[in-house]
Amino acid sequence: MKKFIIISIVMLAFAAGSQAKIKFGLRGGVNITDMSLSSSVLDASNRTGFYIGPTVKIGLPLGFDIDASAVYDQRKGKIMDVEGDESISMTSKNIAIPLNLRKGFGLGDKASVFIFAGPQFAFRVGDEKVADWTMKSSQFSVNVGLGAMLLNHLELKANYNIPCGKTAEAGIDDAIGNVKAGAWQIGLAVYF
Repeated sequence: MKKFIIISIVMLAFAAGSQAKIKFGLRGGVNITDMSLSSSVLDASNRTGFYIGPTVKIGLPLGFDIDASAVYDQRKGKIMDVEGDESISMTSKNIAIPLNLRKGFGLGDKASVFIFAGPQFAFRVGDEKVADWTMKSSQFSVNVGLGAMLLNHLELKANYNIPCGKTAEAGIDDAIGNVKAGAWQIGLAVYF
């Protein structure tokens, strides 16, 4: 993972050094958390959360862009035992750093659509323990999505954030339960 971060930083430095078009902005949106559990004694339901923070978009040749953000990302979920007797609400609070490669398709001077994909690194800033669950201090995931850019300043995008590891774990009734918290994300960005 360290090699990937180094390669990403080199790509950003190369793009910035090659007189690429750079735009700064603010990004925010809604998370619809999709929790999955590895333990058969529990069930999970979806909940909403949000994300917000600064973003940068760097134009590359051939219609490609790189966008990177540093957002406060909050995801919520509710975990219930199979009998429906007991429930625990979990909130994951992180600083997330998505780094996406985008390919745009112009629809004239005023609008374009794009597809994107890339890694996301998240670092926990909230509580380490929620009831019997221990939250992981960092997470790695992958974003895949599409969006539209209007008037070169307003961006609307939707994506799924695919977890590549567990978000939390707990020992429950002599079984280990692991949670993976992916999320559908719908967001808006304004570039200055």
